[in-house]
Amino acid sequence: METPGSQTSLHRANLERVVRAVRMAGSLTQAEIARATGLSAATVSNIVRELKDGGTVDVTPTSAGGRRARSVSLSGDAGIVIGVDFGHTHLRVAVGNLAHQVLAEEAEPLDVDASAAEGFDRAEQLVKRLILATGIGPDKVIGVGLGVPGPIDVSSGTLGSTSILPGWSGINPAEELSGRLGVPVHVDNDANLGALGELVWGSGRGVKDLAYIKVASGVGAGLVIDGRVYRGPGGTAGEIGHITLDESGPVCRCGNRGCLETFTAARYVLPLLQPSHGPDLTMERVVQLAREGDPGCRRVIADVGRHIGSGVANLCNLLNPSRVVLGGDLAEAGELVLAPIRDSVSRYAIPSAARQLSLAQGALGGRAEVLGALALVLSEMGDSTLLESALPTAAPASRLAFT
Repeated sequence: METPGSQTSLHRANLERVVRAVRMAGSLTQAEIARATGLSAATVSNIVRELKDGGTVDVTPTSAGGRRARSVSLSGDAGIVIGVDFGHTHLRVAVGNLAHQVLAEEAEPLDVDASAAEGFDRAEQLVKRLILATGIGPDKVIGVGLGVPGPIDVSSGTLGSTSILPGWSGINPAEELSGRLGVPVHVDNDANLGALGELVWGSGRGVKDLAYIKVASGVGAGLVIDGRVYRGPGGTAGEIGHITLDESGPVCRCGNRGCLETFTAARYVLPLLQPSHGPDLTMERVVQLAREGDPGCRRVIADVGRHIGSGVANLCNLLNPSRVVLGGDLAEAGELVLAPIRDSVSRYAIPSAARQLSLAQGALGGRAEVLGALALVLSEMGDSTLLESALPTAAPASRLAFT
């Protein structure tokens, strides 16, 4: 039996620290592990050797700073995780391993707003199809990350606003998908997952304080503070789309007037251009035309950028993030939208906060949320399963197979 402070207990704690550091980063050199965990280089070397012998990690030669090094990553046989992203008009699923490698990925159009049941049916089918495509047994699935386009109520696990997805009223997304797949499911809103995706794989790498702004059919922000997603006690932190810009402005779906969303989201912006550009216009097409020089599309995107900049300035004054990453279709406009955002930030943000801020286009495009769903599982999973091979005397952790 392990007792607190015993050598066995300390050894296990050190094993978990090393595994956790590698799990969150994807791969690290032994020197980076030592810095991340605070353990000595000799201790890290011994632990890595033990984990490698037990089949928990893979070690490959690499270089760091021009010197030879050893890169440590979790074994490809240690397990796989699933990411599921429900957008308003699409479903995207990805399968990844614990070394942060995406093994399979697929997206398909879907009217998520219409029916929760149909959405979960399609998600179940797509998950199982991709698992089969990888050739990996379903017993290797450790968990599923699930993204939905709306705030999740922390206490109940249901969507916090039925006005955003009326067809999902009373649905607990994590319970619904877990019941279908027979594995643990972790759920979050799409903006938070976009922030996680960019933090781990994209434009937020190496940053501990950032905001990911997603502009699509709605507007939301994923907030990362000191390396962790901040959700707030009720799960609604980051609803930047409902900052009031004009008390006499258009009525928002939330019931207020003049919210940021009513000046920037696709459902409000596209009607401004449809009389001159046709009824089938999409935000993706607006961005394309703007990049080709269309004056009307350029003007609308610049106006949207200035409004977004007002919201970003508020974030700077309140939270002082070091980086803001713009996602969604609008991000593909590049400097056409980023420049007016910077103009508004420089005008409305506290000068010291504005000087410290870097503004970046999202690196992952439409994949940010599904990759963030993979990162959510990696951040929420425990390390006991991964240590079974290294500690054969430990009590085995359970792992469920698809039902």
